[in-house]
Amino acid sequence: MRTVRSSRLAGFGHSVPARRVENAEIEERLGLELGWIERRTGIRTRHWAEPGDTLSGLAASAGAAAIESAGISRDDIALTLLATSTPDHLLPPSAPLLAHRLGIANSGAIDLAGACSGFLYALTLADGFVRAQGRPVLVVAANILSRRINPAERASAVLFADAAGAVVLVPSQDSEKGLLGMDLASDGSRYDLISIPAGGSNRPFAADVQADECLMTMRDGREMFTQAVGMMSLCASRALQNAGLGATDVDRFVPHQANARIFDAVCANLGIDPEKTVRTIADYGNSSAATIPLSLSLAHHAKPFAPGEKLLLTAAGAGLTGGACVIGM
Repeated sequence: MRTVRSSRLAGFGHSVPARRVENAEIEERLGLELGWIERRTGIRTRHWAEPGDTLSGLAASAGAAAIESAGISRDDIALTLLATSTPDHLLPPSAPLLAHRLGIANSGAIDLAGACSGFLYALTLADGFVRAQGRPVLVVAANILSRRINPAERASAVLFADAAGAVVLVPSQDSEKGLLGMDLASDGSRYDLISIPAGGSNRPFAADVQADECLMTMRDGREMFTQAVGMMSLCASRALQNAGLGATDVDRFVPHQANARIFDAVCANLGIDPEKTVRTIADYGNSSAATIPLSLSLAHHAKPFAPGEKLLLTAAGAGLTGGACVIGM
């Protein structure tokens, strides 16, 4: 087998449900003044799934677009990774169904539950597979968080959205392309900052489990904000250092779209020109792991990535888990 020096991002795709939900609908329900959500988060609208939408369907739409963008055969895909916190079912994993729906016949398939940083973990694993096996990988991140929101809890009800984003990684002989530097982090001491209390093996479904215990809760929004800024900033700084690059070398900064104030603070900490930040939160909200590949696809459609561009991706979320990747185009 020929030695592969690197991987490269060859295709991008995304998909969102048809239903758009404006801030006014949520503000009225929660008794918030008009404009409160946008001032605090940067979100104006988001997409929520309708009754017939499924996670695997949303993921398949994004994955199909990425494969078409890459210009390769579906038979070439050797591994399908699905980063999600909201699979179709707790068991089995949704990735085999995703591969089946896409007609990918020669691929392994597995789910990854990395919360908001799940796409970056999947991207890191995909890069290693491509380097080792010399075959393409499809990475999809997708969530239907609207079905896990507690509509009475302001902290989560105003933020979360539904979306899918996808990329295809293919082998490359150019060491200046693909994953140039990365850093991953975790902090289990803050395990319960964002959680779904019931439904797991510690507290399984039972008659005495209240319905809202199976919905998402954010214990301390301010603490989550602080921790996310710190983890994203540190991981991004280390990833740049590992790539032998500085903030001025970044052509586009693609952060997890958790809250505009979070990624603006990270941008300031790193010394990156704010004009280089890819911003999709206003129209799409926070879809957890899906925000970065969604942003990559939207950015590529608006202005195609040019050879030699350097991208900086960073995220942090429940777990806590976080990470950053420097990508050469």
